[in-house]
Amino acid sequence: MGLIGKLIGVGDAVTAVGTSATGLAEVFTPNATKKMELAAQSYAAVVGEAGAEFQSVGPGRFDRFVNGLNRLPRPLLALGTLALFSYAMADPAGFSLRMAGLATVPEPLWWLLGAIVSFYFGAREAHYFRMDRAAPAPTPQPLPTQPPAKPPLPLAPSADAAAIAADNPALAEFFARQSR
Repeated sequence: MGLIGKLIGVGDAVTAVGTSATGLAEVFTPNATKKMELAAQSYAAVVGEAGAEFQSVGPGRFDRFVNGLNRLPRPLLALGTLALFSYAMADPAGFSLRMAGLATVPEPLWWLLGAIVSFYFGAREAHYFRMDRAAPAPTPQPLPTQPPAKPPLPLAPSADAAAIAADNPALAEFFARQSR
């Protein structure tokens, strides 16, 4: 095929004209493949930027320090309660004097203290609950492919079915096809 083009001497010229025609055609109508490639590249760039923007960097030193401080109140409350029991056994008169002082605190202040403690621990619980939900969900793994199910075995006509099929030509034909 290339031999005739070489003999005539127009092979390179025809190739150049074809390339020029392709370039000229792309001026008037865009190359669909190139357009799809550029769209995919721009989409990948946008998704990459969004992923980098919302990526979690993890807790720093200050966050870990504050988390450590936040873990202190519950153990301190438990140890403080045990210390109150010990103090009540060691010095009952001093303990009753202190408790009499606490009895003079108005009830609305106790409610306020309860609300503050509840909101504190509730906010911590909500924070950790939200952090667990903000973690990316694990990527589902593809299910293993199962071999295709075997076609059901043909129905064997029973004696009753043969009697019914004798009266019904459609059933007789059906059972004849099933038995083949």
